[in-house]
Amino acid sequence: MKLPCEVAVKSVVPAVRALLAKELIETYGMKQTEAANLLGITQTAVSKYIHNVRGNLLQIEKEKAVRVQIKETAASLVSGNKDRMALILDLCDTCRLARKKRLMCELCQRASPILNLAHCRLCDFSSSSDPRKRR
Repeated sequence: MKLPCEVAVKSVVPAVRALLAKELIETYGMKQTEAANLLGITQTAVSKYIHNVRGNLLQIEKEKAVRVQIKETAASLVSGNKDRMALILDLCDTCRLARKKRLMCELCQRASPILNLAHCRLCDFSSSSDPRKRR
């Protein structure tokens, strides 16, 4: 059995980084090394994101709210208004959004077949941080 956070680390986080790398390169004309420096990753990782070798398990860009967050994060990075801690918080926010929108449910089901997706509330980040209290 894998926890939702383990699934997110393998799927959502790389997808978010891939979208950010692509946004920085395509919209702002950055070189891979510049994007890598802003994101705190290697140029090789950026290359893999750009060429869809990594970060392609989920198509989170189909969700409008995710696209908006990616664009805002990229703009803040380019303008210098975002330090490393703020970037980490943005990545976590985007991951939470993807989970809340149930974008990784199929992957969770494959990783933990005992989950009943119809009744699963593990990624429901509403009023309580304890999923047992969300029934």
